[in-house]
Amino acid sequence: MFEWLTEFVQWLHDFIREVPIYVAAPAMILIGALDSSLLSLPEINDYLVVARCYSDPKSVFYFPLFAAAGSVLGCLVLYTIMRRGGQAVMRRRFSAENIAKVERAYARFGFLALAVPALLPPPMPFKIFVATAGALEYPRWRFMLTVMIARSIRYVVEGTLAVFYGEQVLVFMKDNGLYILSGVGALLVVGVGGYVLFKHVRTPRRTAVEIAEGEKAEERAEGRAAE
Repeated sequence: MFEWLTEFVQWLHDFIREVPIYVAAPAMILIGALDSSLLSLPEINDYLVVARCYSDPKSVFYFPLFAAAGSVLGCLVLYTIMRRGGQAVMRRRFSAENIAKVERAYARFGFLALAVPALLPPPMPFKIFVATAGALEYPRWRFMLTVMIARSIRYVVEGTLAVFYGEQVLVFMKDNGLYILSGVGALLVVGVGGYVLFKHVRTPRRTAVEIAEGEKAEERAEGRAAE
């Protein structure tokens, strides 16, 4: 029954592997956009990124970014639809229980509620997190940046593994991808947390210096006025 789909995916695999980059890149953006918005072909982006990076190892430095960009565009379509339709559209698409769980995740973890599902491979659900971000009117620029960074990390990791281990890396990812990408995600979270903490620590110090300089300026002004 689904032989045509298998043949189509195989054709896409060969197409992405063999065509020049100026054809493969826009094709990958289009495929990623369709998969993340209107269609649902689980792992198709991962599959094609692995195929291209394995056949052309140097493309690991840039090809995964096209897949990530396509995913961002597709997610933005779904985000915009849900932002305009709000909760009414959400309730028709997803169960109330799942919506409530995702909303609690956003309330508790903020951007991580979007970044972690975007980073992890299937069967981790993702579209419900995108839809909820739209319904909750999550800031658009932050939404796009989060998805772009998380998906880029995911596809770069997969592409790099494909260079060293071949196309069977997808089987490896199914068995161990959760641990690998979770580790990469943890490093990302630590980095972001360190940056936020650094800014938080520096701000009071900078403010104190500014206050001290302001007080000295006032004293000098008062001294000149007294003269």
